[in-house]
Amino acid sequence: MMKFGFYRLIVAGVTLLCWGKAPVQAQQPFYQDKTIRLIVGTAAGGGFDTYSRVIARHMGRHIPGNPTIVVDNMPGAAHLVSANYLYNVAKPDGLTIGNFTGALLLGQVLKRPGIEFDARKFSYLGAPARDISVCAVSKRSGLRTLQEWQASKKPVKIGGIGPGDFTYEVPKVLAYALNLPTQVVAGYKGTAAIRLAVESDEVDGVCMDWNSIRSTWRKALDAGEVAVVTRLSASSDPEISNLPLASDFAKKPDGRTLIQVAVAERGSIFRSYLMPPGVARDRVQVLTRAFQETLRDSEFLSDAKKSNLNIDPVSSTELEEVVTNMCQLKPELLAKLSEILR
Repeated sequence: MMKFGFYRLIVAGVTLLCWGKAPVQAQQPFYQDKTIRLIVGTAAGGGFDTYSRVIARHMGRHIPGNPTIVVDNMPGAAHLVSANYLYNVAKPDGLTIGNFTGALLLGQVLKRPGIEFDARKFSYLGAPARDISVCAVSKRSGLRTLQEWQASKKPVKIGGIGPGDFTYEVPKVLAYALNLPTQVVAGYKGTAAIRLAVESDEVDGVCMDWNSIRSTWRKALDAGEVAVVTRLSASSDPEISNLPLASDFAKKPDGRTLIQVAVAERGSIFRSYLMPPGVARDRVQVLTRAFQETLRDSEFLSDAKKSNLNIDPVSSTELEEVVTNMCQLKPELLAKLSEILR
């Protein structure tokens, strides 16, 4: 009898040990000792890369388990290589985040070749800032205003990455809407390469996000080597708030609408951070919350200020709404955009 009682005591003790360990194991965060890849669709040195590297330095603190976040540049086909990779190759395990231009999402609606994703199936974390598209030209171009560009006797060469990217599409839309003499020179791997092309007089200028220009091209702006001649959306930034709004110079009846739809409204999804389809809901929620908390973090904001990065957070909900609205654009408007951007 005593022997039987002794065995029961051992069993009870082992059971108690197991129960004591279970809660500890359950509480261990999934992201502890993990590494998250943050895939950026451009080469190093541009605006996308700069934003992502600052975010990567701080976001881990807001994720339970404090994982390491590494930036992986994957340039190619105007961000398309990285977008297709995120959708078709990256594992939906919550360990991969993508950052590529929101211009690709309209490309899906326009049925462009090479797009192998459905934008409605990504999981969106948010965006650090809204795009404020502007066009800048070099001093050597001889142009200092939008009116001078309109009156130019020869096409103004504007550098671009390629179809699907804002640097390519914005000048195309402007050329149509404002009757701007423009030649888009595509094929650059990122905005850093375009800036170098402008500085070496290979092209006359570039149309891109103001936040990128002021953070990566500050010296040229201050020295007067580069001048911003127009903006395509509203901005409270005093440095560009007095610049002429491109839509006010529209020459075509549908020009103003095309600028609004194809450029201004896409500004909110320009710097989208997103995850592959199929990631577990709880992991999406953890990273979405961490992303938004990072954008409010005082240390992050101080770091972003040092890099001249504008922070104007866009929620995951707003990104999803913009994507949904794009998929519901009127056929006649899509047909005109397809013609312009072809």
